[in-house]
Amino acid sequence: MKVLSIVSHPRKNSLTFEVAGRFVQGLTAAGHDYEILDLHEIGFDPVLKEADEPDLSAAEQSFSPEVEMEIKRLKEHDALAFIFPIWWWHLPAMLKGYIDRVWNNGFAYGSNHLPHQHVLWIGLAGVSKEQMKKRNYDEMMTHLLNVGIADYCGISNSKVAFLYETLDSKPDHYEMLLNQAYCFGLNYAKNHECGPRKSD
Repeated sequence: MKVLSIVSHPRKNSLTFEVAGRFVQGLTAAGHDYEILDLHEIGFDPVLKEADEPDLSAAEQSFSPEVEMEIKRLKEHDALAFIFPIWWWHLPAMLKGYIDRVWNNGFAYGSNHLPHQHVLWIGLAGVSKEQMKKRNYDEMMTHLLNVGIADYCGISNSKVAFLYETLDSKPDHYEMLLNQAYCFGLNYAKNHECGPRKSD
């Protein structure tokens, strides 16, 4: 498969980008092709303006040149992955704006749906697994991404994976997170679990 890996973080030297790099190494080892889309690098504008406002009365809709270009990019891939930090128990504004503008009426929902086979959401959480579960933040995000977004747009094979305690800079923990990211890529579209493990 050709996997479009969409990364949302303002810094190239962030753990988010380290995770993205290790994830695509796993994809390559599994025989997949990939493209990394850095939303900040391309200067994507997440603000929905009139040209891209959904027109629910139209079976097919034309959009701004920027959105049409991203729709074309999406159509060139079989599957998707999103790699992002969790801010306020949600997607970063950049990534939410990408979905608002690009996953639009007549392309992602409405008269048509997304053509992709799979989507994987990799969220980097600064808190622990227990803190995520305390108020059901993990269930809330999983339901939103798998059902409210992916399934609504026609992708039934959607999975959410969390990397926890990403603010812990101890070398062993850092490497464990990167090993998990590699495992996510290696087992992309499979049912194998990639739990925490110590580096060899």
